[in-house]
Formats: sequence, C-alpha cells, structure tokens
Amino acid sequence: MKIGINHWTFPKEPSLSECFAIAKRAGCDHIEVNLAEEGELSLESSESQVRGVADAARAAGIEISSLSTGLYWQYPATDNDPGVRARCVEVIGQQLRAAKWLGVDAALVVPGRVTPDVPYDVAWQRAREVIEQAVPVARETGVAIAIENVWNKFLLSPLEMRDFVDSFNDSHVGVYFDAGNILAIGYPQHWIRILGARIKRVHVKDFNEQPGGWLGFANPLQGDVPWDEVNTALRDIGYDGYVTAEVSGYKTQPELGLKHIAESLRAVFG
Repeated sequence: MKIGINHWTFPKEPSLSECFAIAKRAGCDHIEVNLAEEGELSLESSESQVRGVADAARAAGIEISSLSTGLYWQYPATDNDPGVRARCVEVIGQQLRAAKWLGVDAALVVPGRVTPDVPYDVAWQRAREVIEQAVPVARETGVAIAIENVWNKFLLSPLEMRDFVDSFNDSHVGVYFDAGNILAIGYPQHWIRILGARIKRVHVKDFNEQPGGWLGFANPLQGDVPWDEVNTALRDIGYDGYVTAEVSGYKTQPELGLKHIAESLRAVFG
C-alpha cells in the first residue's frame, strides 16, 4: 500500500511546494491536499493554478492521492437552510473539478450531520438529494465522491453506509474509510469487510478509548486501533491503494513527527 499524510498535519507556514518536499524527505509516498475557501488551493483557484500544484508535487517526486476539504462543516449537505445546501452542491462540484485538475480520482465528501434540529431521517433524505445533484459532475470528471465516516451522528453502522452508497447505484459514489473514527462506535475490520470494494480511500489515525472524545485521537500506533486486523481486512478485500494519516503530528520537531508517522504506517502496511 502507499503511505502518506494529509496536508493538515503540517505547520501552517510552509507552502504546498515546501510541504511536498518535506513529505518526500519524511518517507511518504503521497500527500492528500485540502481545498479551502481561499488561499493557495481554494474554491477560487483557476484550473492553471490547480494544475500548478500538481506540477509542484511531481517536481518534488511525490504523488497527490486525493482532495479533502473542511468546508462541509461550514456548508453541511443536511442544513435546514436551502441556500446552505445549494452551496454544498457547488462545493462538491468545484472539489471534483479541482481533483480532476490535480490528476486524482477521489474527493472526500462529508455527507452532512444530524443535529437537534436536523432529524436522522431528514438528514438521510437531504444528503441523498445533495449528492445526487453532484453525481453528474463526478461522472463528467471521472472523480469519485468518497463519503467519509466522521463524528456527525449519521451513517453510524457499516450497513447504513453500505446502503446509503448503494442507493446511488453509481460507481462514482463510494467510501472514504477512516479507521480511527470508527473505534468509538464499532470495529474497523468489520466495516472494511462489509464495505469491500466501495472503499475508494483510507484514512488512519489512532484512538485511545480510555480518554474518549476528541482527546482520544492520537498518531498511529499510540492508541487502541487494531492495526494488524485493519491491515488484514484491507488486504482481504483487495485494497492496495493509498493509506493516509490524518493526524495532528508533533507540536515541536514536526518533520521528525512526519518521519515517525511514515515509519509507523510502513511497519503496519508494508
């Protein structure tokens, strides 16, 4: 499998080009970049600017594995405001186009969230409607909408995630599986085997069950994720693609942290 890191792990100061070089030195095969509202890689970036990011990665000798974004917390697909939901459709479309320009075939999408004001059944229907509107762009660009399991009180079992994805009956809708996010509600190896070929990309982080909550998240091999079982399950379903650490890294000596993360993942996944 290919070992890599999400751009969020880096300190905020370095440019993308610098991050590419740092990740390469740390022993990563790839890096996942993130689409922002504004900045070096954003909703406003032109095709030539985005392709320039891809060129910079190639020059550094590292792959770009996928395109993530934190914008779905700002523009949830399940929001009560139709204007926010419409904005979410626009964000997905622009993310898919940017992913194509980067030369990658998967984009991470958070399918909204359940809240006190957004019931579960309503969230399901709204999420389906938003993603359905984005599917034509996924087909046009050849980039998969990879739905991630996050702490959003929604799609809380592998059976629900499977059925939600299958409801689109389109290979351009799949799963971005996060092994660390699962530990609070289940077992990652179970999810992997049930979701099977629907998994387009894999995020990893560790999680300490004893502290719980956000404080429970940790760098790989520092928590309770059953790493050998995760590795075996991924191989059992034939997954041999990108494995991306989405972690905070080290507060000091960040480059050393990246090296340790890469070494930890390579020890598990080979």
